[in-house]
Parts: sequence; structure tokens; C-alpha cells
Amino acid sequence: MRAQVSGQGGSAPRVSNPPEVPAAADVEVLKVSTKSNPNSVAGAIAGAIRSSGAVVIQVVGAGALNQAVKAAVIARGILSASGLDIVTIPSFADIEIDGEQRTALRLRLEDREHRTVGPDAPGRPPHHSDPPLAP
Repeated sequence: MRAQVSGQGGSAPRVSNPPEVPAAADVEVLKVSTKSNPNSVAGAIAGAIRSSGAVVIQVVGAGALNQAVKAAVIARGILSASGLDIVTIPSFADIEIDGEQRTALRLRLEDREHRTVGPDAPGRPPHHSDPPLAP
């Protein structure tokens, strides 16, 4: 799908996202602010991806986005030890804060191959290139 771009002359164009694919009901949404600790958020991201395979981070503002991106990078390193390779899918969302309409950025983080690692699973998850298990 292509995004629709509108704007005039010297003003910055407004980009409207294609319709967002609804997230599964079990995907956790983490709200990150400028005061959020990236290491703490990274731990929450890693835990959510290990258990459900995906997480959504929601931010409003540049400072919050900065903290969220740092957390995503840290989480990527944490999860790589388990064999997971996370990717980020950004989108916009219209939200209401204190009765005021705002535009939030949402970052959906998920494993590139949609794998999960259970809390009791040793090592990395199976990969399509792994040899089949013997019966």
C-alpha cells in the first residue's frame, strides 16, 4: 500500500498512513516517555516478545521516541542471544490525552520470522534451516 501525501507550497507535507493492520488482542502496548529508562523498557520489550512474539511501543514527542529507539536497540541485543532478530514496524495513531487529540507514533517490534521463546525454552528457537528432530 502507498501512503497518501498532501501539502501545499513551502509547508511540510502531511502523510496519512495506510490503514493499520489490527494488532492481536494479546500484544502488549508499552507507553514510553522522555523520562523512561531505556534499560527498563528494553527488559519489558524482551519479555513481551519472548512470551507473545510482539510488542507495541507508543510515544508522543521526540524525546519519548529517542528513549523508545534506544530501548529497542538494547532489546535487540538482549534477544539476539536467544536467536531472535527483531524488526520495527512504525505507524501513526490518533490518540486522546487529557481531552486533547494528539498524534502518537507506534513502533511494533516483532521477530523477523515470527518466532517466540518460552520462559523455559533453552537456547534459541528452532529455525527453518535446522535439521529435523529424530523421532
